[in-house]
Amino acid sequence: MVKTNKSKYFFTFLLIIVIGSIIYFLNNSSNTVVNDNDEWTVDFFDDFDSFDDNNWQDQRIWVNDEKQCYLPDGEYGTREVSNGTLKLKVINIETPIECDNMDKHGNQHPKTKYVAGRIASKNRKEFVKGKWTASLRIHGESQKSMFPAWWILGAQNNEPPVQEEDETVCWPLTGSGEIDIFEHHGDYAVDHYTTGAIKSLGECDKGDWWSLRGSVTTTLTEFREYSVEWEGNDLVYRLDESEVYRNVGLGDNYPEPMFAILNFAKITDNPMEGEWVMEVDWVKHEHRK
Repeated sequence: MVKTNKSKYFFTFLLIIVIGSIIYFLNNSSNTVVNDNDEWTVDFFDDFDSFDDNNWQDQRIWVNDEKQCYLPDGEYGTREVSNGTLKLKVINIETPIECDNMDKHGNQHPKTKYVAGRIASKNRKEFVKGKWTASLRIHGESQKSMFPAWWILGAQNNEPPVQEEDETVCWPLTGSGEIDIFEHHGDYAVDHYTTGAIKSLGECDKGDWWSLRGSVTTTLTEFREYSVEWEGNDLVYRLDESEVYRNVGLGDNYPEPMFAILNFAKITDNPMEGEWVMEVDWVKHEHRK
């Protein structure tokens, strides 16, 4: 029988515990320092006391075979700022009107009785990475054909309005990438929205809408905070600060400055009842200190 030296083994075990505790303490202290210096700092905030032309412009464009015409300057009440919030609406004006919205191929939208509001921070507020958040809600019950959205798009996008020389990149190539923070499609479900990135297939107008996004349950009629953040390798999507979806490893796929878009569209031919309203309490962008 071999006689063990219990004192020797006890000392070794104790030494391992002490060294492990020191390593844990140092790592934890380091993490604490990083967290203290890793706070978000607001660099853009709009609480919609008024419509600020320095932050937003109306965007008139025809995409996704949408049935409405986007109008400028709140015509027919399609864009309204009152009581500290922005309201973007889809309205049935009953009599079809001429629509000057053009698609990316130069085709003009046909006459339509549906009018709506869409605003963008293009050439106003554009940021590389960081965190975008909006507090918003939808009035009334969800209806088929509803398509309100809160999203960001690469600043070199070549769709209207084209105002700078570098706006020559077609969707969804780098420079014109798309990240959807909140989209509610009333034809699919009631209390839900989808969130996630558009996967570029490497050609103009070739994008995969579905493989990089998830569906999330929400209460559409209550103000909720919808956000995306990307500082590291991932795109992290949050609902009221709780993570609801993540695009793993895609953070560096969107290196370009991006601008924000808020719009309410009518996406299919289903009938609508009343006015459709997306109310936005505030929008902000943040960056790491």
